[in-house]
Amino acid sequence: MELPDEILTQIFDLAADEDVIFQYGLPTVMAEAAWFKNALGEWALRSPQDAVNIVQRRSYATKKAIMLTCKTWRRLGSEFLYRCLFFDKPSRLYLLCEILESDAKNKKELERSSVGLGWWTKRIHLTRYYASPNRGLSAEDMSDSLMTIVKHCPNLSIFVVEWPMPSTTFGLVADSLFKYTRKALHTVHWHVPAEAIPKVIWALDSLPLVLAAQIEFDPPIQMTELHESLHLGSAQNITLNLPYLQQLTLRGSFSEFLEQAVEWILPGLRNLSIDCGNNRSDAPDVVSFLEKHGHKLEVLDLNSIPPLEVPDILELCPQLEIFSFNADWRFQAPTLPATTSDGAPITDNSESDGSYLNETSILTRTPHPRIHTIGLHGLLYAFGVGYARTFSSEEPFRSRVVRRSNDLNFGALNRAQFPQLRCIRILSRTLLNDLNKSDGPAQDDEVDGMDRWERWWDRCHDSNIRLEDCTGGEFGQLPQEEVEEEEDSDEEGADNSEEYSSDGYSSEWEVDVPPIEENEGSSHNQELRQLIKECQAMAEDRDESPFSGFIGPAFNLAPSMQMVTSIAEESTTSATLIPDPNP
Repeated sequence: MELPDEILTQIFDLAADEDVIFQYGLPTVMAEAAWFKNALGEWALRSPQDAVNIVQRRSYATKKAIMLTCKTWRRLGSEFLYRCLFFDKPSRLYLLCEILESDAKNKKELERSSVGLGWWTKRIHLTRYYASPNRGLSAEDMSDSLMTIVKHCPNLSIFVVEWPMPSTTFGLVADSLFKYTRKALHTVHWHVPAEAIPKVIWALDSLPLVLAAQIEFDPPIQMTELHESLHLGSAQNITLNLPYLQQLTLRGSFSEFLEQAVEWILPGLRNLSIDCGNNRSDAPDVVSFLEKHGHKLEVLDLNSIPPLEVPDILELCPQLEIFSFNADWRFQAPTLPATTSDGAPITDNSESDGSYLNETSILTRTPHPRIHTIGLHGLLYAFGVGYARTFSSEEPFRSRVVRRSNDLNFGALNRAQFPQLRCIRILSRTLLNDLNKSDGPAQDDEVDGMDRWERWWDRCHDSNIRLEDCTGGEFGQLPQEEVEEEEDSDEEGADNSEEYSSDGYSSEWEVDVPPIEENEGSSHNQELRQLIKECQAMAEDRDESPFSGFIGPAFNLAPSMQMVTSIAEESTTSATLIPDPNP
């Protein structure tokens, strides 16, 4: 039975399953991780970003199977094949450039008015795979390739480059984004050196429609202090107007950038995430930034080694609903007696580690009326597992100080300071992996990990507060070996791990950004998925063609593209794109 092109297009859209890929929001710290079995058969945690990468790979495998079914499906499926360009090898950028340039040249020679292949592209994602950022592709070639690709993608809305881009490369790429995509681009993720801060400022100034931005700054190359090595030039003290920016994530050496952003106009900012990494000396001036932009924030994530002034910060963010901070921070402020959910003081003096167990830190000047979820970074020393256990035996005094801070800060997470508190989440994937390998917290003369877990659990249970780990499950529930082996997945392109479940995503991805509208007709998903599985099975069972080396003529490809397509078939990423069948 012949189906109309419109119905087939809708079927392919559902089969591609790209809703998560095209959301404008970027994964936040509250996005949930997921357990899976790695290649060694051991339990490991998959980060939300890795989950997105798997979705992109599987979506590409489905679209590739559609393209190889028949000529009609190939003609209709080319639109979906180019919608998301995902790379884990920068060298594949050059291959895509050749395809896009050839397609544009053929259409120009034939004087066709149809759109080019890049017209369908909505997302470009270059993930980091090798330790060397330019393996297989020089910085100059990478710059030229990205500029060429952007030139052919006028409807590009999401641009993610996790690989470090040199300052010169970033400047050229940013100029191309402004020239060709400034009216469509809504989400950016850049990884640049700290010396490129002036160029980042000018790039944001040229992209006023950006909704979500994540920027990672590598430490400056110079050996001098950060503020002495950076010269902003004309980018200093300019006022940017970004009325649509809702999500801002900064990582690395961004102190100078944050100082400049204090005077910017950011009326829509609702989600701010700050991660200083391993920087111990230069704490960012978060308080000054929040004095200008904190009154409308709903999500705030702070992760640094030097402690920040949490009471001042929470006072500046009255609309905050989700807050994350480092539970290892040591506050010099006086402590308060620990209280129950009813406000009664806890007077249990039977604890063996000291009276500080009946005290809490002061995190608020007045009870915060809106915060309902709190995330905790750190806590690697709290339960005596992993490399922190070895460090504890070498420096026991410092470890005890950190554990004392953990107890004081956790005790402060109560209804007296946060009346609406409903959930506490332990955010460290490293800690959860270590707990799984050690089969739970340690309990001996040096570390009271099991006692600490029971104490924290009992306090949360008595206060009707949910205690979670980074997977969204209850803290203390580790993955169990299943009695029966799971059935093998039939999907092409799946890795050797468990099938990814969309439950691994947190609803926090969509809190501050406009969601993508979902298509109707979900009642027919089962039949549509069965159709796709049959197509994939046909592709797997098909005997290798005797003219597989000449796949170009079999699909009426231009002779100049035959070699390119043959090379592309070897890639596992979306860089292995197949050109339009009718150039």
